Amino acid sequence: MERSFADLEYESEKRKTRREGFLERMDALIPWERLLEEIRPYYPKAGKGREPYELESMLRVHCVQIFYNLSDPATEDMIYEVESVRRFTGISMSKVPDETTILNFRHLLERHGLGQVLFESIKEHLAEAGLMLKEGTIVDASIIEAPSSRKNRKRERDPEMKQTRKGNQWHFGMKLHVGVDDQSGLVHSLATTSAKVHDLTASEELLQGEEVRIWGDAGYRGMEKREAHKDRQVAWHIAMGPSQRRRLARDELEWLMEECKSSVRSKGEHVFFHVKQMFGYRKVRYRSLGKNENRLALLLGFANLLRAESCMV
Repeated sequence: MERSFADLEYESEKRKTRREGFLERMDALIPWERLLEEIRPYYPKAGKGREPYELESMLRVHCVQIFYNLSDPATEDMIYEVESVRRFTGISMSKVPDETTILNFRHLLERHGLGQVLFESIKEHLAEAGLMLKEGTIVDASIIEAPSSRKNRKRERDPEMKQTRKGNQWHFGMKLHVGVDDQSGLVHSLATTSAKVHDLTASEELLQGEEVRIWGDAGYRGMEKREAHKDRQVAWHIAMGPSQRRRLARDELEWLMEECKSSVRSKGEHVFFHVKQMFGYRKVRYRSLGKNENRLALLLGFANLLRAESCMV
């Protein structure tokens, strides 16, 4: 293939940008063929009419959209504007998919629940590398805000998003619940609910069933008494409430035990750092829990790959 002046200029650049470095890392970490096999049965075949884009290129475009938390039009613009993104996706300037094609691919993944399928596939990939363990689980949840404005086509808020109070502040949106391995810090399960649903309600979906240890913050107090958990033969490491902990002296054994719980549970907080800070998913991108969960599942799969990177090199 004949190289353009832009290609030659790009290859002669003096310094690698952070975006280039990140895309190279993700290109090496993602098990592409494994993910493609999951999507291929649902992807349109070549036939009459317009020739579909190559599946791998569209998956790579979708990954770029998730990495940078982009809308469909913004994803199209980034491919046009950024050479390193075109190289990552394998798309030339003359064949950039338009925003409708990008939207249709996203809808295909949502329609077949493939976000969760790809998350499970990445999990299997990590398990084969010996990185997914089953002895201990940290349960945690975080609120993801949704627009509270009614200035939209239907003149209403998303009916699946609800309001809740945390401390002295009200939040409108959804909750992302995760189950995290207490040794590797990798996410092995997730669930989404409206923000007003208590953390305990989704706890059953976050456990693998083979745990001998379960960790949680003070929001999970009483978890062991619930019908779904009362017969589990596990060690419960649920944090004290703030008022109880303030009464402890720093040299007491109970205070030291609470410090130990906090240090383990911090691995759950690292998950939300990846979601909200690294990938910028501080606010929901779509209406409905299902669409957001589909995107979050794949995002958590990528967070797992980054977390496991040092063990896979």
